[in-house]
Amino acid sequence: MIKTTGDACCDRIHELCEERKISLNKLSIVCGMTQSTLSNITSGRSKNPTVSTIKKICDGLNISLTDFFDSEHFTNLDQEIK
Repeated sequence: MIKTTGDACCDRIHELCEERKISLNKLSIVCGMTQSTLSNITSGRSKNPTVSTIKKICDGLNISLTDFFDSEHFTNLDQEIK
């Protein structure tokens, strides 16, 4: 299966919510972003979330960017420059 950075971010956000037993709605509240923005990221409609958006999510989850990206989801991603 082809996995992009956007797919990996989506999977990682879902994984972190499951670990913390919080809904995407709750995450959007603690991150200070609209539910639609988070929904667009986690559904794959937003293909490439910015680092600043991921940082807001990390802040809401009380983790660092390093913790977010230190995951098997980001191992062996397909090259995105074609």
